Amino acid sequence: MAIRETFEIFNLDMKTGDTLKIKGKVSHDADTFSINLGYSFSDLALHFNPRFHESVIVCNSRCSDAWQAEHRDNHLCFSKGSTIKLIIEMLADKFQVKLQDGHKVEFPNRHGYKKISYMSVKGGFRVTSFKLD
Repeated sequence: MAIRETFEIFNLDMKTGDTLKIKGKVSHDADTFSINLGYSFSDLALHFNPRFHESVIVCNSRCSDAWQAEHRDNHLCFSKGSTIKLIIEMLADKFQVKLQDGHKVEFPNRHGYKKISYMSVKGGFRVTSFKLD
């Protein structure tokens, strides 16, 4: 079994209107990975979770360690072993994740966060670069 790293930032200063660009490589043996934005891992505004074994992207939010209702998008346009670039935009009422083929996955800002301080990337994805604009 492969060792999975966690990439975490605790002082991200992402606000409404900001865009986060993440580039990285999906592991050849990845079943899943997640990009998480919020205040901490127990309070997430956005959990972006591609699942290769189901060919789906699951988005969710988490409040005080409790997961909420999943949103599923069947547009998984990248595969294991690929290098991908995702653009996550934080709007007042939702998050918009732009995939490299132009498809947009939208997920509501259920907590009404105006600022995100925590980001983590877990599972079979290695971040090669990220930029907050």
